[in-house]
Amino acid sequence: MRVLLVEDDKGLSAKIARALRAENFAVDIAENGEDGGHLGATEHFDVAVLDLGLPKVDGVSVLRSWRNGGRALPVLILTARDGWSEKVEGFKAGADDYLTKPFKVEELVMRLRALVRRSAGHAGTRIVCGALTFDAQLGTFQLDGLPFKLTALEWRVLSCLMLRKEVVIDRSELLERVYEGDANSDSNSIEVIIARLRRKIGHAMIETSRGRGYRLTSATS
Repeated sequence: MRVLLVEDDKGLSAKIARALRAENFAVDIAENGEDGGHLGATEHFDVAVLDLGLPKVDGVSVLRSWRNGGRALPVLILTARDGWSEKVEGFKAGADDYLTKPFKVEELVMRLRALVRRSAGHAGTRIVCGALTFDAQLGTFQLDGLPFKLTALEWRVLSCLMLRKEVVIDRSELLERVYEGDANSDSNSIEVIIARLRRKIGHAMIETSRGRGYRLTSATS
């Protein structure tokens, strides 16, 4: 899962990014509304954390621009403003959730997971595909009822496939959702991760759509 964090407080953004990366999220950081607005409008993200009090362009204007441009990206507003009028303004602009500073990073992580899950169309927290189960709220996987280990990159790929099971996801979209914006990556790296995942969950569960990408399926053979 890839998160866009638009926050001008460098200390806070570093703290949030560390916590999210520890939970296997890929994190791209923008320190002003102009850069954040451009990233959110042009790249694939699973969710955005957006401060309201940003330099250059304020958070509400950024959010309105995304929504007016047809971007359905789930957005959590993060701000020091605690007045009801500011919250109403944020929700009217298209926010999906709201968290007031100071806050617990653990709560932020749980809220983001919930937004990503609901955005993918899953009402419940447990997503099942054949023998594979994903607890989208805790971020854990089980195969035949038993937990198994994944690297951060494997987790990002498998969670993306699991949230959209039985749907072909383009290789380019997987690349964008798995790697942070400044990472060196190419399509071959996704193929390597897919090969490792097939060894762990079974080759038949991840189908290759030639020239497009991959699909997670409940097929067993």
